[in-house]
Amino acid sequence: MVRGEIIARKKRKREEEASKEPVLPSEGQVICVVEEVIGADHIKVRCLDGITRVCRIPGKFRRRVWISEGDVVLVTPWDFQPSKGDVEHKYSKDEVRKLVAMNVIPQEFLESAGAM
Repeated sequence: MVRGEIIARKKRKREEEASKEPVLPSEGQVICVVEEVIGADHIKVRCLDGITRVCRIPGKFRRRVWISEGDVVLVTPWDFQPSKGDVEHKYSKDEVRKLVAMNVIPQEFLESAGAM
């Protein structure tokens, strides 16, 4: 492969990601903002339903997606322990803007959580 092909692929991939529609929360999922990275693949998040949860970052995200404070994530709470959950998706800045425009996330929630 030539170096130009690799750069072109990365650019094409970024363009495809930007044009996609954001993942909307289905039943049993909540949009949250990361408050603190605890360590050992766990984060503390503040959710739209008003609950602060400790969430686990599953193996498929551990080395591929870096999550830091202020990021917006999609969480599935556990059935047997609602104060905990699993991270399902990390939203990019463009996806967050689209969700705010679609009135899925209130702008006030993001400002109070320090995400924007």
